[in-house]
Amino acid sequence: MQKPAAWILTLLLVPVFLFAAERGEHTVKRIYQAKPINPHPPVIDGLLNDPVWEKVAWGDNFIQREPYEGKEPSQATAFKILYDNKNLYVAIRAHDTEGSLIEKRLSRRDTLEGDWVSVNIDSYFDKRTAFAFAVNAAGVKRDMAVSNNGEIRDLNWDPIWYVKTASDAQGWTAEMRIPLSQLRFAKSEELTWGLQITRSLFRKDERSDWQFIPKDSPGWVHLFGELTGLNGIFPPRQVELTPYSVGKLQVFQQEAGNPFATGNLKNMMGGLDGKIGITSDLTLNFTINPDFGQVEADPSVVNLTAFETYYEEKRPFFIEGRNILSFPIMIGDGDFSSDNLFYSRRIGRRPQRHISPDQDEYIEIPENTSILGAFKLTGKTKNGISIGVINSITGVENAQISHSGLMSSEIVEPLTNYFGLRLQKDYHKGNTIIGSMVTATNRDLQSPELDFLHNSAYSGGIDFEHNWKNRTYYVAARLLFSHVRGSTEALKQTQESPLRYFQRPDAGHIDYDPTRTSLSGHGGTIFAGKGGNSRLNYMAGVTWRSPGMELNDMGYQHYADTIMQWTWAGYRIWEPFSIFREIGFNFNQWRGWDFNGTNIFDGGNIGMWGQFKNYMQFNLGFNRNAESLSSTALRGGPSLRLPGGWNIWYNLSSDSRKRLRFNLGGSTFIGDHDNRSSRGINLGGSYRPNSALSLSLNPSYNHSIRQLQYIGKEAMAAETRYLFGRIDQKTLAVTMRLNVSLTPDLSIQFYGQPFVSAGKFSQFKRITAPRADVFSDRFHVFGGGEIEFDSIQNTYSIDENQDGISDYNISNPNFNFLQFRSNLVLRWEYLPGSTLYLVWSQGRTGYLYNGDFSFRNDMQDLFNLHPHNVFLVKFSYCFKL
Repeated sequence: MQKPAAWILTLLLVPVFLFAAERGEHTVKRIYQAKPINPHPPVIDGLLNDPVWEKVAWGDNFIQREPYEGKEPSQATAFKILYDNKNLYVAIRAHDTEGSLIEKRLSRRDTLEGDWVSVNIDSYFDKRTAFAFAVNAAGVKRDMAVSNNGEIRDLNWDPIWYVKTASDAQGWTAEMRIPLSQLRFAKSEELTWGLQITRSLFRKDERSDWQFIPKDSPGWVHLFGELTGLNGIFPPRQVELTPYSVGKLQVFQQEAGNPFATGNLKNMMGGLDGKIGITSDLTLNFTINPDFGQVEADPSVVNLTAFETYYEEKRPFFIEGRNILSFPIMIGDGDFSSDNLFYSRRIGRRPQRHISPDQDEYIEIPENTSILGAFKLTGKTKNGISIGVINSITGVENAQISHSGLMSSEIVEPLTNYFGLRLQKDYHKGNTIIGSMVTATNRDLQSPELDFLHNSAYSGGIDFEHNWKNRTYYVAARLLFSHVRGSTEALKQTQESPLRYFQRPDAGHIDYDPTRTSLSGHGGTIFAGKGGNSRLNYMAGVTWRSPGMELNDMGYQHYADTIMQWTWAGYRIWEPFSIFREIGFNFNQWRGWDFNGTNIFDGGNIGMWGQFKNYMQFNLGFNRNAESLSSTALRGGPSLRLPGGWNIWYNLSSDSRKRLRFNLGGSTFIGDHDNRSSRGINLGGSYRPNSALSLSLNPSYNHSIRQLQYIGKEAMAAETRYLFGRIDQKTLAVTMRLNVSLTPDLSIQFYGQPFVSAGKFSQFKRITAPRADVFSDRFHVFGGGEIEFDSIQNTYSIDENQDGISDYNISNPNFNFLQFRSNLVLRWEYLPGSTLYLVWSQGRTGYLYNGDFSFRNDMQDLFNLHPHNVFLVKFSYCFKL
C-alpha cells in the first residue's frame, strides 16, 4: 500500500487541474465621480428633494446579472453620491412602472426580504474586502463586512448609519448617510474606492448591477467599479461607548431542603461595550462583564458518540469580525470542516470540573464561566496587512455545596486567559496572500482538583494562497502546530481522550506515555484547483492531523491521527433553459489513512441542485461509504471494522417569493449487512399574511437502527469486555418561529423547539474479533442463558460461562430525552446603536428510561415538566464621542 507521505508528495508534484481558455468577453471598468458638499447636507428622509443633489450626475445603465446575464433590467435604477468631511451620502432611485407591485416587507435588521438595493464600498481599495449597506423598500437595514474577495460575508457587522425610503409615482427611493467613521481607509489627499450598486427586483427574482460582473468571474470585490473624486477627507477617530444594565428574574421549581432551589432568583448587573478607532486602520472592540441573555438557545441534541458536539457561535461580541480571527484548517463541509485554531465557544464555556453530590448533599454549579473582560483589535493597514487580535479573561468559578445545612465551595474552573493573533498580508494586488496565527491559553491552576486541565496550550499556523489567470486558478496551503503542557494527570487524560486513544492495544505507531507532561502535534491542508463562478470548477487536496495534535483548549478539533485525500468537481449552468432557471452538478471522492499508513475509510458522492422556472428549488444526491476501520468505536480498545453503506438525500422547496412557502426534505441510509439504517424527513412551511408578520413551522423526524451502539466496558479476568447493543432510536423535533416587525427598528421574535428522542436497546453483545472479515464474526450476541434482566435493579446480569454466577452487570441503557427551549424577544433600537431588550426564555428538560417513543405521551410528559423561566430586561445606550 502506498504510504500517506507518498500521496502528499504526489499531490505536490503532479498537476491537479487543467488550464482553460480565458474568457474572451471583457467588461468595461465603470467610474463614478462623487462631489463634495458644504455646509448644507441633504436631509435623510428618502425624498431626494434637497437642492444639493443637483450638484452631481446620476449613475445609471445597470446590467442584469440574474436570471439573464448581460441583458437590460426589467426596471431602471440610478444613484448619486455626495460627501463631506464626516459622511458619505447616497441617493438611489429604483424606477418601477408597476408601483403597486413593489414588495415592502418589514423584518428585523439583516433579514432582508422584498425589493432592495445595496451599496458595496471597497474603502481599503485592496480588491478583497468591502462594506455593504443595503435597505429594502420598507426601510429595513442590512449591513455586512465582505472579505476574501466576496467569499465571506459577515452579516453580524452592525455599523451605525442612517437611511430612509419613500415611494412615489416613479417607483421607490432610498437616501443614506454613512458616517466615514464606520468605514476603514488610509490617510490620503486623494482617494479611490471600489464601488458596486446592486438592485433586487423581488417579483421577478431579478438582480441587476451598476458594474457588470459576469457570473463566471473568479471573485467579486476585485471587479468592482471605481468611486473617485474623494479629496481632502480623512478617517475620523471613532469612539463609541455603550454601557448597559440588565435586570433578571428566574422562576423555577422549588425543592424542599435544597437551598439552591428556592423557586426564584433575582439579580441586577451592568457592563460596558466599546469601540475605539485606534488609528484610521485599526479598531478596538472591548466588553466588560458582558451579558448574552438575549441570545437564542442552542438546538437540542442527543449525542451518543464519544465526540464533542459543535455549536455555532451566537454571542454578538464574538460573531462580529470573526472571519478576521478565523483559521480554518479544512474547507467545505463534513467532519473536518469545523476544525479551527480559534473556536470562540471555548471562552465562557461551562465549567469543566464535574462534582457529583453525595447523600444529603446539594450542589450548584454555574451554567457558564464568567467573562470578566475581552477585547478585539481588528483592521487592515494601507500596506495590505490584515490584523486580528483577541484577548479574554474568564474568572474563577466555584460550585456551592450544601451538606447537612453547612455551606462550602469547591473550585470548578480556574482563572484563564485566552489570546489569539491573526495576520495576513496581500501581495501582487491581492493575488498572493500569506498569513499566520498564534493562540495561547493559560490557566492559573492553584488547586490540585484542577490538575486534569492543561496549565498552558499553544497553537499556531501559517497559510498561503496564490491565484493566477485573473484569479481563476489557485494553490493554497495551511500548516499548523500545537503544544500543550500540564500535570501527568492532564496529559494522561489528553492521550486517552476520544480524539486519540493512545492506549489502544493495536496502536503500535503511537507512543503512549503516562508520565508525559507535554504533547506536541501538527496538521495542515494543501489543495489546488480552478475556482470562481465558472461553469466547471475542480479541486484536489490532502489534509492531516498528527496523533499528538491538540487544539481543543482554544480551538476546535474533531479527529487526530488521520490523513485524508480528496477530489471535487462541480459544473453549473446558469442560463435558463427548458424547465430550469439554473442547475448544477458536483462530484466528491475521499480516502483516509492513519499515520501508520492503514487505510481507514473511503467514500464518494454525486449530487445535483437547481431551480425551476416556476422558482421552485431542489437538491438531491447520494453517497457511498466503503467499509471503515474505526479507532474510536471501542473507546480505547482495538480498532473495529465497520460496514459501509449508501445514503440518499433530497430537498424540494417552493417559490421563496410567495407569502405561503413550503419545503420537503429527507435522507435514507442503508448500511451493508444490515449494520445500520436510518430514515429522516423534514417538513417546513412559512406564511407571511402581511408585510409585518411571518410564521414558520419546521417539524423533523428520524428513525434509526444501529446494530453496534456502544454501551460500556467491563473487566473479566485478564480481559476487557467491550459491550454493545442494538438501538432503535426515534427522534422528533418541531422548530417554531414567529416574527412581528412593527417598524424597521422595533420587532418581536419567538423561537421554540420541543424535542423528544427515545432509544430502546436489545440484542446485547460483546466484541470478540473486531477485524474479522465477516461482520457477524466480529461479535457475540448474548443468548437466553447468558443474560437476565432484573426489573427491580433495572440492570442486565451477564453470565458468560453460565455457571449461575453473574460475571458483570449492565445498567439498562434505554432512554427518553425530553426538552423544550424557547425565547421571546422584543428588540427596540430606539437610536442607532442603542437598544432595549425584553426577553422571556423558558426551558424544560426531563429524562425517562423506558425507551418507548410515543408522540402523544412524550409531548404530554414534556409539557408536564416544571418550566425554568427567565425574564430579562436589558437596556443600552451608545455614546458617540
